[in-house]
Amino acid sequence: QVRLVESGGGLVQAGGSLRLSCAASRSIFSINPMGWYRQALGKQRELVAIKTSGGNTNYADSVKGRFTISIDVARNTVFLQMNSLKPEDTAVYYCMATHYGDNYWGQGTQVTVSS
Repeated sequence: QVRLVESGGGLVQAGGSLRLSCAASRSIFSINPMGWYRQALGKQRELVAIKTSGGNTNYADSVKGRFTISIDVARNTVFLQMNSLKPEDTAVYYCMATHYGDNYWGQGTQVTVSS
């Protein structure tokens, strides 16, 4: 199993920035891929950004150029740097990790962007 602990959410004004962190209980080398999803109130959960062990990265079109996913291998932690935030980015953000074919999720962290 993989335990994921997220942090970094909060309330920010439009145009501001936040950095989310997700620490995994296992080595990053055993996790592929790892990424972030979000779920806004009344909507389905959607992919935000995902990174594979080979370095490939995919972003939702809505966040391209504003969000950056990165991994600190030494700390088994994945980050999501979110810049130029918009009210439509408001959602609960979830960290996801795939470990030998099984998907694991964090508890979620709320991001609220005020206009």
